[in-house]
Order: sequence, then C-alpha cells, then structure tokens
Amino acid sequence: METKTLLNVKSSEFEKEVLRASTPAVVDFYADWCGPCRMVSPIIEQLSKEYEGRAKFAKVNTDENPDIAMKYGIMSIPTIIVFKNGQVASTVIGAGPASMYKQKIDAALKA
Repeated sequence: METKTLLNVKSSEFEKEVLRASTPAVVDFYADWCGPCRMVSPIIEQLSKEYEGRAKFAKVNTDENPDIAMKYGIMSIPTIIVFKNGQVASTVIGAGPASMYKQKIDAALKA
C-alpha cells in the first residue's frame, strides 16, 4: 500500500528525491521476495507518517535498481540508510524494532 509519505524511488530519481532532500531521508533498500523486508515495511510506513514534514521516506527495490544498491554497498536486505545533506548519516542492516530506526532518525534530525 502506497502513501504519499513513502516514495518508491528508482535510480533515475534517487539524487533528486534522496540526496538533494531538504530534510534527512530514510531509505529502505528491499526486495519483494525478502521475508524480513516485509516485516520492516509496515514499520517504515508508520514512521513515514510519524515524521511527516521532518524527514523524507523512500523505498528502493534492489532487484530493480541494482546500481544504487551497489553504490551504497548493500549486501544484505533489508538495509535502512538515513541520509543527511546527501551523505550517509547511519545504516541499519536487517530487521529491527521501530525504536532502533527512530534513534537513527532522531540523531540525524538533531545533527
């Protein structure tokens, strides 16, 4: 289920939507076949609503956008990367609780 708070980003849009975002950008690197990715998806969706206006949220399908996955060294999915001012601020590899992602997002917002 797609909401306007959570974008599906392709390689061609990545720089504009993520690297040039005016707020921290939280990117969920995932694949449709990945079980842990499906566990993380509703958490990311919920956080996208909670942080609306303060952080941007995007999903990147690593099967459809292997160039972006390779650029950021994504070896395991899900990998959640928080970008700030076009740079990687923090990375979480694997599924975790919402509190873990919130900690990373809050750190990027304070930085």
